[in-house]
Amino acid sequence: MNMKRGFYIGRFQPYHNGHQSVLEHIAGEVDEIIIGVGSAQLSHHPDNPFTAGERVLMITRSLSLLGCPFYVIPIEDIQRNALWAAHVRSMCPPFDTCYSSNPLVVRLFTEAGVDVQSPAMYEREILSGTEIRRRMLSGEPWENLVPPAVVQVLKEIDATGRMQQISRND
Repeated sequence: MNMKRGFYIGRFQPYHNGHQSVLEHIAGEVDEIIIGVGSAQLSHHPDNPFTAGERVLMITRSLSLLGCPFYVIPIEDIQRNALWAAHVRSMCPPFDTCYSSNPLVVRLFTEAGVDVQSPAMYEREILSGTEIRRRMLSGEPWENLVPPAVVQVLKEIDATGRMQQISRND
């Protein structure tokens, strides 16, 4: 039996309902999912406030009932786009298909000879890490944009307090 594995990458700053929707879709098409946590070396910055470990926690807790085996793998940036797809593949179990709607990711994996599928993005206008971080900083409701497990993780780590502090000027 040939195992069909799909690969999905994101920064997950934070993991949100759009990611959840895409992964639920992918779970119906593959036997296993590899989830790459991109820019794993970045944290404690307004655009990338969460550590790779915190993002792994958000994802694994949110997908506990997915019904499809998955691996969550932190992947650091290498700053060499021509080598990036090979770098990702070296960090992951073998996979058949990359699922992404990010134009650069699509291009790099296509050039590397990998089958790429671009699933429809769910409510993209409000389900973006940028919008969720903006709402967290401005005190607007954001909890409905992320899975309940992510709300729990973000409260555990005092994400709003961290973001307010790292967004201040000295």
